[in-house]
Amino acid sequence: MEIKPLETSVKFETSDGFLGNLYRAAETMLKGNVKDVAGRPVLIEGGGYNSIWIETQPMGGEMYAKRNMEAAINNVSLFMDYQHENGRYPYRISVVEGKPEPAFFQFQGFCFPHHALNLYYWGKKQSAGYLGKLYRSLEAFDAYLWKYRDSDGDGCLEIWCPLDTGEDHSNRFAGADEARWSWPGETPPLNDPVFPIESMDVMGYSHDARLTLAKLSGLLDNGKAAEWDGKAAEVRRKIRSYLWDESRDACYDRGKDNRFMPALQHNNLRVMYHHAFSEGMARCFLMRHLLNPDEFFTPMPLPSIAVNNPVFRNISENNWSGQCEGLTYQRAIRALENYGFYSEMAVFGSKLIDCVGKRNTFPQQFDPFTGEFSEADKRTTYGPTALSVLEYISRFYGVHLQFDEIWWGALGRKDHQVSYTQKWDGGEYTVETGKNEVTGLLNGREVFRTTPGLRVVSDWEGRIKSAANMTAGSLEGEFSAGAERRRFRLRPNEVLENV
Repeated sequence: MEIKPLETSVKFETSDGFLGNLYRAAETMLKGNVKDVAGRPVLIEGGGYNSIWIETQPMGGEMYAKRNMEAAINNVSLFMDYQHENGRYPYRISVVEGKPEPAFFQFQGFCFPHHALNLYYWGKKQSAGYLGKLYRSLEAFDAYLWKYRDSDGDGCLEIWCPLDTGEDHSNRFAGADEARWSWPGETPPLNDPVFPIESMDVMGYSHDARLTLAKLSGLLDNGKAAEWDGKAAEVRRKIRSYLWDESRDACYDRGKDNRFMPALQHNNLRVMYHHAFSEGMARCFLMRHLLNPDEFFTPMPLPSIAVNNPVFRNISENNWSGQCEGLTYQRAIRALENYGFYSEMAVFGSKLIDCVGKRNTFPQQFDPFTGEFSEADKRTTYGPTALSVLEYISRFYGVHLQFDEIWWGALGRKDHQVSYTQKWDGGEYTVETGKNEVTGLLNGREVFRTTPGLRVVSDWEGRIKSAANMTAGSLEGEFSAGAERRRFRLRPNEVLENV
């Protein structure tokens, strides 16, 4: 029933000592985060978080499948194995006296379904039993959400405590009963001054589950793909009609009085990660807020709350009131890719690489104004930050497997040479980056050659499907694949079709 872990590894070389040192530091640190859970290797979150958490580790594990598929599979399957009979997932699985111990005190987050499905492709689609297990698991969780987390019946799902979204100590929950930081059980708080809150995050959880259930239905041929697509569309419509403020081009949670809450949150980016915005909503939020230097495009970008918002606090410890989080950079990869914002992803990822590479340690948070590492809690081995670095490197200069496609990073790195080879079940996918040219190779066979600056997409056999401009400006150059050669001029994010 489970996916067979295939052999994977990455070989990385570069003439850029800065990038090479950072890459090696991230790989070395993450190896130390591989731990044993009842005889099963898993990748823990790290940085003092010695468990696997559903807000980070299914996503983190799937990213680590490039190097260790067995740990990646366990990071997903353990949450299904310990799912409650009512459909609720544990937010955390720890090891107590050598045995896994699930906890259900809060939701924490939900970076799970998309990555769980992609592992099926990492396993070369060998386990139909896994698809059935994942389908039943996500179906049960979505049913749980709508049975319990719409307590007022208005069609919008709720959070019942601050840790339902994993925003530890966030000032946007000021006034909440501190004794109710977590909230176990299935009955909403009745006397809390802040909760329940109508939540963009939990609506995103359901949307992601339903999108994946639609994909699973297609793979299983169970006749329910259209039904699940329709249910996902219902969530999108409710987000648009109830949580999206047209005048401000952003989503806002609604408080227990059903009025918009004041915080302009990075959580909009989380909804993009869950692919629950329309294309227009995503572009509006990106252009008006995410790229606004007075809000989220600070010297070190992506603070948790817009820096000009009254509830923002620049607190240098485990606190989601404002500082930039490594986990936000990790989620931002899928969030931006969902909407074709490859140029912006290159900007944000380069900011992270340049910042973390100054010290080659991996903190949880960063000061949004100075980029200084926030180490009040001494978290220098925080897995999401290290995984983010390695994932951005794979997108810029290397290889990523996404469902039936191979994504090749042909961004280029100025005058430096970079060689990145993804080994996968005996095959080798290589990107060779030079000063003026980038080449993609499959088992030594050239599949494309291009002027630097592109993101290239192929099928598993190397047949090219598209290419897009990843740079921040207009890009001119030449692209060749097989006997085909053509000149191009592309705006940022523009796709070169039919290549």
